[in-house]
Amino acid sequence: MGCDGGTIPKRHELVKGPRKVEKVDKNAELVAQWYYCTLSQEKLSRPIVACELGRLYNKDAVIEFLLDKASDKVLVEAASHIKSIKNVVELNLTDNPAWTGDKGNTKGDKYDDIQSARFICPVVGLEMNGRHRFCFLRNCGCVFSERALKEIKTEACNKCGTPFRNDDVIVLNGTKEDVEVLKKRMEDRRLKSKLGKKSKKLKAAETIVKSPAAEDSSSSSQRNTEKDVTNVKSGENRSIAFCKASESASSSSGKDSKNATGPSKRPIAHMEEKSEAYKSIFTSHSSAKRSKEESSNWITHTAYYF
Repeated sequence: MGCDGGTIPKRHELVKGPRKVEKVDKNAELVAQWYYCTLSQEKLSRPIVACELGRLYNKDAVIEFLLDKASDKVLVEAASHIKSIKNVVELNLTDNPAWTGDKGNTKGDKYDDIQSARFICPVVGLEMNGRHRFCFLRNCGCVFSERALKEIKTEACNKCGTPFRNDDVIVLNGTKEDVEVLKKRMEDRRLKSKLGKKSKKLKAAETIVKSPAAEDSSSSSQRNTEKDVTNVKSGENRSIAFCKASESASSSSGKDSKNATGPSKRPIAHMEEKSEAYKSIFTSHSSAKRSKEESSNWITHTAYYF
């Protein structure tokens, strides 16, 4: 039953041996790296940013990635090192005047020239299509070809004039060796920033601790000075009071001496100076005495009987 007509064997059944690994098309890899966002796989459109490892992204895609706080968020390996928007730099790109865009092949029935790129080097004029090595400056975000940076050796940007160092030059879409070097620089840079923040916090804490101690010392010194002033004032008051007391004592002693010598002579002179009208008030005055004719013959004695 069956197998009467025979079967045709396939090639892999006849030829035994290891299969050949399919090679990745270099043109397709270059297009994916230089024309599409590494995170969202969409076409690059301004604003375009680059990370510290030299990969290109759409800024909107990076912001959406950072804002997504879901627990089931898929961590993309290409963006695992991006922790905040400060870890990417917005690129200052130069447009290619000869680039026609996607308008020439809207139907997809024409050949796309991979050599033509949207952006070029502002110094040399090379197109940023992946055939040439391009770099950007981390301080300002300006993009140049590596050839331009080697030919024109300056310490300032050729486009905006911002100063930079060799560590600030980051290669775009570099090789594995380039990525390893850039990764090491990134880790060192972040470690230095963390240490700087910690030192600033420690200094701030020290100043906060020292300020109350300084205030206490200043307040204690003020209290000591106030005490000294009060002691001086009290001493002055005591000396003034002592002087006043001595003066009053001397004055009182003088008065007492005057009173001790004066009373024996002063009343006599004072009585002599009295007028006759004043003397007539008293019964001892001669005008108050009655004569024998005015006196009564009664036996009883009155106060007027003398």
